[in-house]
Amino acid sequence: MAKTMATFSVHDIRSGAMMDLREEVISGLSKPAGKRNIPTVVLYDEQGLKLYDTITTECKEYYLFGAEEQILRDSAVDVVRAMGVSDERGADVLELGAGALRKTSHILIALASESKGNTTYYALDLEPRELDRTLSEITAPGSHLARELAGRVRVRGLCGTYDDGIHLLKNGGLEQLERPGTQSVACQSEVEAQPGRVMADVQTPRQRASSSSSMSNASADVAGATGSSSSLSDHSGYSTPPTPEASDLNLVDEPTQVDKQLPLHLLFLGSSIGNFPREDAAAFLRSLPLRPGSSDTLLLGLDGRNDPSLVNLAYRDPAEHTEHFIMNGLAAVSRLLGADSMFDVSKWSYESGFNNEVGRHEAYYKCLEDHLVRLTDDSIAKFVQGELVHIENAYKYSDKDAFGLFEDGQLVPLRRWTDSRGLYSLWLLQRPAVFFPILKSLEHGNEAVELSQIPLALEEASGLPFGVPKLADWEAMWKAWDAVTLGMIPPSMLHERPIDLRHICLFYLGHIPAFLDIHISRLLKEAHTEPEYFKDIFERGIDPHVDDPTQCHPHSEVPIAKEDWPSLDEILAFRDRVRARVLALYEDLESGKRPLTHKTARVLAMTLEHEGFHIETLLYMLLQRAGGPEPGTLPPPNTRVPNWTGLRAEWDAASRLTGESKTTKIGPTEFSIGHDDFESTDEDTKPLRVKNWAFGWDNEHPRRSVKLDTTVKMSWRCITNGEYAEFWRVERAAGREVETPKSWVVSHEGNIEVRTLYGPIPLHIAHDWPVLASYDALSKYAMVHGGRLPTENELRLFLDLFHHGSNLNVGFKRWHLLPSTLGTPGTDGKGHNGGTWEWTSTLMNAHEGYKSSHLYPGYSSDFFDDKHHVVLGGSYATIPRIAQRSTVRNFYQHNYPYAWVSARVVYDA
Repeated sequence: MAKTMATFSVHDIRSGAMMDLREEVISGLSKPAGKRNIPTVVLYDEQGLKLYDTITTECKEYYLFGAEEQILRDSAVDVVRAMGVSDERGADVLELGAGALRKTSHILIALASESKGNTTYYALDLEPRELDRTLSEITAPGSHLARELAGRVRVRGLCGTYDDGIHLLKNGGLEQLERPGTQSVACQSEVEAQPGRVMADVQTPRQRASSSSSMSNASADVAGATGSSSSLSDHSGYSTPPTPEASDLNLVDEPTQVDKQLPLHLLFLGSSIGNFPREDAAAFLRSLPLRPGSSDTLLLGLDGRNDPSLVNLAYRDPAEHTEHFIMNGLAAVSRLLGADSMFDVSKWSYESGFNNEVGRHEAYYKCLEDHLVRLTDDSIAKFVQGELVHIENAYKYSDKDAFGLFEDGQLVPLRRWTDSRGLYSLWLLQRPAVFFPILKSLEHGNEAVELSQIPLALEEASGLPFGVPKLADWEAMWKAWDAVTLGMIPPSMLHERPIDLRHICLFYLGHIPAFLDIHISRLLKEAHTEPEYFKDIFERGIDPHVDDPTQCHPHSEVPIAKEDWPSLDEILAFRDRVRARVLALYEDLESGKRPLTHKTARVLAMTLEHEGFHIETLLYMLLQRAGGPEPGTLPPPNTRVPNWTGLRAEWDAASRLTGESKTTKIGPTEFSIGHDDFESTDEDTKPLRVKNWAFGWDNEHPRRSVKLDTTVKMSWRCITNGEYAEFWRVERAAGREVETPKSWVVSHEGNIEVRTLYGPIPLHIAHDWPVLASYDALSKYAMVHGGRLPTENELRLFLDLFHHGSNLNVGFKRWHLLPSTLGTPGTDGKGHNGGTWEWTSTLMNAHEGYKSSHLYPGYSSDFFDDKHHVVLGGSYATIPRIAQRSTVRNFYQHNYPYAWVSARVVYDA
């Protein structure tokens, strides 16, 4: 049967934006000389789009278009598969600022080849005639593209601004447009088209589940914008009204709610995001209605921070294509304001240049002579010779800039594609189900000498890096905890012990609320939450000696028989009652009913971090059962199974370290570790008076000065799976004893797979990940290779110097390890270690000035046994306030094989 030819319809979704643009132009030109500006959007009128099309076809210096087109020409199918469009349900694909669609044609062909026939492509653009023309071309009868799309991909046009498109999405407009009987009209000329013409004919639709923030104007100064909290999942067992603190969260939608709608895939190509100031760009990304934890994605084009001479040439080519494009903007302003001859182009010139300090190309109109321009009947602008009127910024993005943008936009990268010259990138992004922001400021006020004259209110004290947690911090933690405990542990595993040195899984579901309840009850001097006996069986877990599990610190006595344990429903009901106590406490603190004391702040910080530590404990237990045998650990809910092959190709393209570049020298030097945070100074009524106080655990204080007396060579990157596998095979072949990491699965034939929460994957995929193994195993590797593992002071100095940035693999940005980026050329060595804690050779013993905790006696001192070693850093499942606080000192037994800890080799110079 012959395919039906592809056709298209166009819908006018504008909401008076052109009138807003007119007012914005007049406002910008009415400013004093030297501060005037014209909105960039005026460049993209009908004539401007044609001139831009000429740039993309005839100006080889404008490398952005060619680089992006090369990526799509080579990788469009891979991109579409990574988006997940091959899903049986189909998808809605909407391109923001579609333009001529030459690059997009590669995506359309890939969509046609991968789609199961229920995919719709929406092209959003401002100019109706250009939109009609381009869609007519791709659906023209007899064209190759039309034949490919027919019966597989529907084509629709949307006339409007970015804001119009976002508003449509947030209000369920795509579903309305596709309903039978909904009016479809072709957009006519700017004068003839009627804004809102299609949407006026439909009922107010149900809102699309979306991200947490919205923008009335994407180009407005909305850097501090936050949105409203959505309702929590029924699985969380509690609800709370929206609060300012909760508004920063992206709360996970019910899976059933997420699945009701087709996946939404947004395309924002051409590095158009570069026209936004950086803070506005992040706010724009936050505004996109990508549902957290869903299959929705954003494909974003970003130009790199390339050589300024290359950038300048791209925007000032010898044939003056870009100059013609920019100068047309003055004519566009004249047309917009209703007087075609308003601006005499002969009195203006094009000026541009690269501002290296802020990483952007800047374009201006330069006034060549004094003259007057009447803007309205009662408004005249006086322009003076030499004056610059701003028309366009094009921000460029280094990797650091890009990761900062994604972080501030509450998105995480799934994949990246780069052109052959490494100038330009396409990023596939999604909004995660659980979002813990990377901390930007790590400063604290523990050494403050000037205290606030009045006690601090909760609003003043919360939300700072290591101080009083915000309510949103608790909600994010509860979302993560519930995702793991209720989404990854099948009922049949609740009474199992995935590892033999810890309790059954069910214990941890009771331990977390019981620990929290015990400390809230002590703080408030109130009764324990019922059932009270939970405090006796759930207060403290176990960490027995690996060599002799009968030797263990004091801990709770737990039931022996399965039938003696509380049921899951009983534990969840208890959990909800304890969480309600926390919510009530925050209400009292916010209203002033209860003062915020130093002790209250410490209890809240300690119990939140306790839950943060234990979510990781539970996950490294569950890792041992991920992928089978059945029934095994379930994959992380509301996440995608990674495309391991695609990621491997992406990692292979990254910079590799060789020879001397594998190490860096540190020391000799003197520096400080720890902080002054003596818990013994807490009094029940002592108010919190230092705004950014950093609360920690007993082994983090006091602050003390340490020295490195010699220079050492530190490996940039931790020992990898590939490196340890080579060592492991050599040792085995020689008949020597060598430890097999518990993070591996080894077949009878000796084939190695690496455990992930999605199931084991081949070694060649995880070859460059840091290997997770015991101290003993990694120390032996280091010694065989002529080195040793670093001391705590050596590693602390190294991490403080190099391990930081917005791309840290912590806080569930991903649910798996990554190859390290430390030591990468062009970054001053700074990067991440892949998402793992790191071993040190330093034993966990009392240091000078150490004082045991009053709130949690034995937290550290129970393990001063010459068996536990200090570990530093944090894993991909460590919350940022733990992973990024440099004073944190975690600890594990030297032969404990399950923890997510790796190591780097240090060489004595």
